[in-house]
Amino acid sequence: MKVKSVEEIQSCVQPVANEMGIEIVEVEFKQGKAPALTFYIDTDSGVDLDTCEKFHRAVDPLLDELDPTFGGEYTLNVSSPGLDRPLKTERDFQKRMGQKVEVKLFAPMQGKKFFEAVLVGYDGTCVSLQTEKGEIKVELSKIAKINRAIDFDGLF
Repeated sequence: MKVKSVEEIQSCVQPVANEMGIEIVEVEFKQGKAPALTFYIDTDSGVDLDTCEKFHRAVDPLLDELDPTFGGEYTLNVSSPGLDRPLKTERDFQKRMGQKVEVKLFAPMQGKKFFEAVLVGYDGTCVSLQTEKGEIKVELSKIAKINRAIDFDGLF
């Protein structure tokens, strides 16, 4: 199925997101038996079902007009990116500054491929992390995944 670019799709709905105070974290189109266009959204106060529904209703007519699949059928989904989503954008890193993160590396560093640390800096190419042994700088290219550390003890 031919599909317009996710950049074009996002550009179409971005003004609505801005007006609603919503950050579009990612736009994904999955092809197959059940093609689906999914918007992962976030707000400063988090995302609930009502937020997803309001955004869905607001962008649906715009997408009908854009026709991202050139007449092909697809399902429109709107979702939260989840608590443990990877940090990707500068805004992601800035929002998590001073918080504990989980870091998975492609290759061991100081004998470890996985560790938890506090995010204390980000410059676009490296992150600075405060570990138990002190502050370290890690190039983003060496990080397989970095995401917020979730404390399950406080949830129950």
